Amino acid sequence: MAIMITDECINCGACEPECPNTAIYEGGAQWRWADGTKLKDVETADGKQVGGTDPQRPVSNEYYYIVTDKCTECVGFHEEPQCAAVCPVDCCVDDPDHRETRERLAQKQQWLHKTAA
Repeated sequence: MAIMITDECINCGACEPECPNTAIYEGGAQWRWADGTKLKDVETADGKQVGGTDPQRPVSNEYYYIVTDKCTECVGFHEEPQCAAVCPVDCCVDDPDHRETRERLAQKQQWLHKTAA
């Protein structure tokens, strides 16, 4: 599964630099597929082609957020999600709406960073 940031976030920003996929953004900030990855172009779930550097709409305007499609729960980098490990208010939690196996998270990590299996 992916990690999400709850509305209890105090906007301290401790989580953002810890993400190896650059999947965490400040509230209101546009995000990009290419941020922290090797992605140049992406085909979205609805079949649309998106440039890796094309700005995307913020997931939240109020507090830090995690882009689910870029979150690998730190699989391939760390033993546990680093955002959750450093969050002082424990608001980086499992996202029940986005369940993924460890194998799928590893595949996503390889896709994001263009590494071999």
